[in-house]
Amino acid sequence: MLKPKHRRQRIFTALITAFAFFGAVLFLFPTVLTVVNSFMTSSEISANYGALYGNMTSDTKTYISQNVNLKFIPDSVSAKQYESVLFRNPEYLLKFWNSVILTVPITLFQVIVALLASYGFARFEGKLKAIIFFSYIILMIMPYQVTLVPNFLVADKLGMLDTGKQIGLNIPLLRNFIQMFYSRRAVILPGIFSPFSVFLLTKAMKRIPSSYIEAAKLDGASELQILIRICTPLCKGPLVSVIMLVFIDYWNMVEQPLVLMKDTELHPLSVFLSQINTGDLGLAFAVGVVYMVPTILMFLYGEDYLVEGITTSGGIKG
Repeated sequence: MLKPKHRRQRIFTALITAFAFFGAVLFLFPTVLTVVNSFMTSSEISANYGALYGNMTSDTKTYISQNVNLKFIPDSVSAKQYESVLFRNPEYLLKFWNSVILTVPITLFQVIVALLASYGFARFEGKLKAIIFFSYIILMIMPYQVTLVPNFLVADKLGMLDTGKQIGLNIPLLRNFIQMFYSRRAVILPGIFSPFSVFLLTKAMKRIPSSYIEAAKLDGASELQILIRICTPLCKGPLVSVIMLVFIDYWNMVEQPLVLMKDTELHPLSVFLSQINTGDLGLAFAVGVVYMVPTILMFLYGEDYLVEGITTSGGIKG
């Protein structure tokens, strides 16, 4: 027979497990519903969401006159929405690649800048370093909406809002490649120097034993060699977690393109999703699933690294 103490522990564990399971189901509910509904036929979607759909597309505010039917098993499976998104309407794929063109360089160069800056913060001491790092923390805790107006004013003064300006190069392929990023520089450049990744990697690098670095210095390694061959491999977990968090953050950005990009043709899919919801609801479900695929794949690949990186940088792991 269990002792009262052990019985209370089992009851507490069961309650925590039930609460965690309920929370997981609650958070997965919108994702599962979106995936299932993306395979429904247009007639079935109209039957299940007709009242909601009419309320969304109406110019005047109306009340929903009937209950919305949330179904997790479609009567008949259809892939017409995906056929329309992937093959018939190139506009959706263009918006998808706009998101890729914005997010990938921001993530890549932000990690490079963060590695260099965090190595300097972790390796060197001084009052100036403390002041700069404190400024990084202040900027990190400020919402992006607070700095959006100053970013807009700076970008306007530097002429970066003029996305239609062409680059004069005689090599067409190189010109088009540079133009692709040049026209989006008002969003890309502020994203590269975000302080979040610097803060996270600095905490991780400070946990590297100084004996490793001293041994490398005795072997004649330069500061750059120490960063690349010692610090970076030892910070693999936090580094992967930073890449994941930065990618997901900028993949879902909305305010930056809306404010800093005049050309709507360059807007990412995250901005375009709100316009899709006012049209064909089945198409909106399919585009939403396509939009979720990169972040879900990244999470499935780097889940262990994400947990390790956050716990290590937070000081939990010894």
